[in-house]
Amino acid sequence: MSEPIKVIIVGAGLGGCAAAMAMHYQGFDVQVFEKVHNFGRLGDSLGLGENALRLLQRWGLHDRLIEIGNKSEMMQIRRWKDGKILAQQPLMDMAGYIGHRGDYHEEFLRRVGELGIGIKMGSNVVSYDENAPSLTLSTGEVHKADIIIAADGIKSTARELVLGFEDKPKSSGYACFRAYFKGAYLKDDPLCREFVEKECVNIWIGNDVHLVQNTLRDGDEFNWILTHKDTEDIKESWFQPGDMDAVREIISDCDPRIAAAVKKTKECLDWKICYRDPIPSWVSKSHKIALLGDSCHPHLPTSAQGASQATESAAVLALCLKLAGKDNIPLATRVYEKLRFERVRQSQRNGEDVRDRWHNALKNLDDDVEIDPEDVKIRNRWLYPFDAEADTMRRWQEVSALVTKELQTGEITPLFAGTSATYT
Repeated sequence: MSEPIKVIIVGAGLGGCAAAMAMHYQGFDVQVFEKVHNFGRLGDSLGLGENALRLLQRWGLHDRLIEIGNKSEMMQIRRWKDGKILAQQPLMDMAGYIGHRGDYHEEFLRRVGELGIGIKMGSNVVSYDENAPSLTLSTGEVHKADIIIAADGIKSTARELVLGFEDKPKSSGYACFRAYFKGAYLKDDPLCREFVEKECVNIWIGNDVHLVQNTLRDGDEFNWILTHKDTEDIKESWFQPGDMDAVREIISDCDPRIAAAVKKTKECLDWKICYRDPIPSWVSKSHKIALLGDSCHPHLPTSAQGASQATESAAVLALCLKLAGKDNIPLATRVYEKLRFERVRQSQRNGEDVRDRWHNALKNLDDDVEIDPEDVKIRNRWLYPFDAEADTMRRWQEVSALVTKELQTGEITPLFAGTSATYT
């Protein structure tokens, strides 16, 4: 028997961990390099849809994730100023199971460790040799593999290698204030107590603004995310402190119940939502370095599919490598990007669509005018029945034949011809 495909994954976030599990279950030799020395419980609410959980179950990670997720059956979409319910929808239609990103990440990391996959923490990749292929760490160490998968996020170094130029972010005109804290802090306030008495999800929509509230662990943890118009300079960071005075001004005319909870918040983060144009390829010229997750298909938070789509991409790339074999890595990577691009673009557009519908639904409407609940509901349900591995098997023969011809001629068809944007 030939030696297994040797895979290096750069980045041990959710996408990188998903890739590590997917590659392991296809029988590959997997090694992961992560820049940071230790992970903290970063972020706040994150959803995992049935489309991702279907794959994660095959990789031995499912029941733990269900335990973490919000147990509410329904979510409410409410009018900004008074909280009137405009639509009610099963929570699974929004994002599947919503939990704390840090808790989900901890379970992903734990499963990777259980599978015996090594993660080298504190490993800063400074350069790539795409022809070897190999990477060089800041220590001078060089590591080689049959394929390198860059799952290192929106600031991916490999993204620039694939593109051939620096891809700077552009302002989307929106930003999110985000906060996460213990729900007990609110239980003594009769005005907002209802939001921490049990697990729940509510969304308030207004003109050019919306606020999502998520309560976890039977009311012990409380999260709000306020998306608003923003014209400040781009500061693409998860750690930028937010201005609570600015937050209070934005929610001054919001439903007094949720406004009370927000006003009691001691601190928050300010996350500028930036976008990048979709890139014509997710694969380097040698076809041996491939991008995955946020490094090639970042999503708006309103898509509620960023982690789920990264998980799908991991499954597809692993199966393509298995089907193509060790001696035909270029076929695998080029089929992977073709299989994934259009579905990912549709998922990204979903996030933009729901944000725009929420921000415009109530404009120029009198209070006594009823709106159609369908106009403000989240439209993610179509994403969930999809089986990324089954789809790959179904389409492999057709797409691999096309890619084989492209590789023979050296003329790789770009993934897109338009100029629409992807968001981060």
